[in-house]
Amino acid sequence: MKLVSVVLLLLAPLLTSCQQLILPLDCSDIYSNDNSRPSGVYTIYPIGPTSAVQVFQRRMDGTVNFYRGWDQYKTGFGIAAGEYWLGLESLFYMTLRKKYELLVDMEDFEGNKVFARYSSFSIDAESSGYTLNVSGFTDGGAGDSLTNHNGQKFSTFDKDQDSSTITNCARYYLGAFWYKSCYNANPNGVYRWGADSTISGVGVSWHQWKGINYSLKNISMKIRPVQ
Repeated sequence: MKLVSVVLLLLAPLLTSCQQLILPLDCSDIYSNDNSRPSGVYTIYPIGPTSAVQVFQRRMDGTVNFYRGWDQYKTGFGIAAGEYWLGLESLFYMTLRKKYELLVDMEDFEGNKVFARYSSFSIDAESSGYTLNVSGFTDGGAGDSLTNHNGQKFSTFDKDQDSSTITNCARYYLGAFWYKSCYNANPNGVYRWGADSTISGVGVSWHQWKGINYSLKNISMKIRPVQ
């Protein structure tokens, strides 16, 4: 799956000069309107012209703290051209209006690059805990660490919605995700540098590729409309 490598940013001051334009919902709207555009930062409006900013998820250098509470995961945080979390509310509205597929790209500190692809991806509304719906795995060398999280609600250290009866997975593994009891993937964990079992399982990990005690150099989660 070749995704347009763009990140998205709302520029509120431009709204008055753009009211006559068709507002793009996501990357594909921008690309289909003009496929000669280079990769870069563009404006989108996933829930209308006053929506939050977007990038889905990216870790790359540890410059942004991802151990955050529910409200910040709901609205989003980070830097559009760097480490970033879109925001659950915007992600919900995007996947409500179109059918999306998901690509998870990752790289270790030895320069090896792999991916995992899913043909169907969406999340439910906040009233349903932003439940994850994901299926249709295709292996690009990473293995499947996400299907196990299908049907799970999103959890943060201050809003425990995981399936574990003995611990708050977000607190225990210092992250936030669609934890089950607890995880096969922890992309929002603590950014570390490769293999490190000093505190087990707290890194940026994808269990089916490198295990829970290897923290990845890069990981990004990207969606595009199903063609």
